Amino acid sequence: MAQLWGGRFTKETDKLVYNFNASISFDQKFYEQDIRGSKAHVKMLAKQGILTEKERDQILEGLEGILADVKAGRLAITSEYEDIHSFVEANLIDRIGDPGKKLHTGRSRNDQVALDMKLYVRDEIDEIDQEVKSLLEALQKIMEENVHTYMPGFTHLQKAQPVTLAHHVGAYFEMFRRDRGRLFDIRKRMNTCPLGAGALAGTTYPLDREYTAQLLDFDEPTRNSMDSVSDRDYVIELLSALSTVMMHLSRFSEEIILSNSDEYRSVEIDDAYSTRSSIMPQKKNPDIAELVRGKTGRVYGALTSILTTMKGIPLAYNKDMQEDKELTFDAIDTVKGCLALFTGMISTMQFNKANMEASAKNGFTNATDAADYLVNHGVPFRDAHGIVGQLVLKCIDKGISLDELSLEEYKEISPVFEQDIYEETDVELKTELTNARAKLEYLQQQSDEKSSLQRRLSDFKKALSHNEVLEEFDRGIFESIIEKVIVGGYDENGEKDPYKSIFIYKTGFKNEIGNAKERFGKKSKAVEKAKELRAQGILVSLIQMQEGRSKDDYLSYAMKDHVSKVEFIEEA
Repeated sequence: MAQLWGGRFTKETDKLVYNFNASISFDQKFYEQDIRGSKAHVKMLAKQGILTEKERDQILEGLEGILADVKAGRLAITSEYEDIHSFVEANLIDRIGDPGKKLHTGRSRNDQVALDMKLYVRDEIDEIDQEVKSLLEALQKIMEENVHTYMPGFTHLQKAQPVTLAHHVGAYFEMFRRDRGRLFDIRKRMNTCPLGAGALAGTTYPLDREYTAQLLDFDEPTRNSMDSVSDRDYVIELLSALSTVMMHLSRFSEEIILSNSDEYRSVEIDDAYSTRSSIMPQKKNPDIAELVRGKTGRVYGALTSILTTMKGIPLAYNKDMQEDKELTFDAIDTVKGCLALFTGMISTMQFNKANMEASAKNGFTNATDAADYLVNHGVPFRDAHGIVGQLVLKCIDKGISLDELSLEEYKEISPVFEQDIYEETDVELKTELTNARAKLEYLQQQSDEKSSLQRRLSDFKKALSHNEVLEEFDRGIFESIIEKVIVGGYDENGEKDPYKSIFIYKTGFKNEIGNAKERFGKKSKAVEKAKELRAQGILVSLIQMQEGRSKDDYLSYAMKDHVSKVEFIEEA
């Protein structure tokens, strides 16, 4: 048994207790994240003079070797170790000796596991986001190809009004678009680094938590050390968002299952995403849709479990929190699998357009249009509602649809009806008119936005002609006159200049902004800070504060433009 602790205990841990306590069977899943966090921690320790550069390099080389060997299958993660942290550290010591024993300096397993979990969840959110994006692209393709595919719209699972398939699928597009937005929000909110919090109250070592956060692409360190190690609300948020994703997938799956049945026969699932009956040769089962619907409960269960686990835990870290991993890992894998399979299924699914249109025409989905016709001819709505109800009853008795009634039969119920009633009850025509109105509203909105931009451009030109200074950034104006911006280039001596900016206008004109080093001074603290961050792959913009502007003004602008961090540097 490989353990990170000793001295205080006088006897070996009971084997049963050890197995019950161990987490290596599941937390090995984030071995890459554990090593990534350790590498950043070691670099920070060396920067602060807690480790020598030689010790840093030895440890980093050892960690890289462990990572490579695990990935290649040369090094197995076994139950000999209590958790992934002890696995990495024990193997590091075996490889490089005493320097490996310094890896854990200034760190607890509490803030280490909090970091590993955050890194893992963040990586997985990025992957889930791509799966949702692929699903949205598949839905958009269906919408674009089925603008003129007619079908009945339902309420209470009863035919209500005719719609297009594009409109129907568009409803799910909006649902999944919001799901993607929720993932973005969660990732943004959770992107703080817990490393340096220690067990719960920090450490006496002079750690640079800002530097560690930067190395690991976090926006900033966490603000409270006890909160850092003792909460998993970002996991709860993620599982809640994933439950919502699965709920939307389940609803869509239910509709596909119904539409695939012999009673509806409006969709045909591709053979690659169907199974056969073991006894009935005619059957083609929608197993993928059914499994997605079923696995929804599995993800719900993970959310309920973590909520129940966390509800009674006092500050700070408690071993109960080890239960945050298995179900979260399973839920993430389940959602990714469901999204990928569902996207494949709908991308290959065929629509029986003739059956869908016939269903729309034969289900009295145009009854509301007939009532609206009467209202537009002076009949009170409540009376119109009753008249059309009588018409529907007549159609049911005769086994026909509203548009198959003769004008005389219409007039028997109400003399208001004239020949143009057939235009109002024409499913295809009415649906086209609805789509046309929606398109017109969209074009009107676009036109309003264009007019607004033209007015702002006119004001912009006037301001320039009078040599006025425009202090407010207008994205619409910027995008309308600038083709692209090139950051970085070469100076007159042929040397790389990372501060040079070239603005290429849509007219073809180029404008170069000179070397920022010259403007700010060779020893500028701001420039040196920017160089340091850019060396880490972080996108940085230098802005000189203007008179009459406060720090709050710049913070407000940064928030609107999704800038992750603002730093004010006072210098000449």
